[in-house]
Amino acid sequence: MSWMYLMVAIVAEVVGTTALKASDGFTRLGPTLMVIVGYAVAFYFLSLAIRVIPVGLAYAAWAGLGIVLISLIGWLAMGQRLDFPAIAGMLLIVAGVLVINLFSNTSAH
Repeated sequence: MSWMYLMVAIVAEVVGTTALKASDGFTRLGPTLMVIVGYAVAFYFLSLAIRVIPVGLAYAAWAGLGIVLISLIGWLAMGQRLDFPAIAGMLLIVAGVLVINLFSNTSAH
């Protein structure tokens, strides 16, 4: 269940960060409220996840997947360019998260 909490936290953080762009510096109420709710939900579920998942492992997955998802949303929905170095860097981040999860002795209890 802790991995499910972490996935909810990641998705909520991605929603909050996407809304952050749309909030236009917190000048638009709807997106600003989405930022607040998204981050509140994200941190709540992260706090539940790290009851079982080691904090370093949870944060690596959170940050890595968040970066990739936000970049994909920027590319697909906001027309932002992703050049080869950006794509290569994101692949390395994903590879790093996979290495930690698959091969590290750091594991959930």
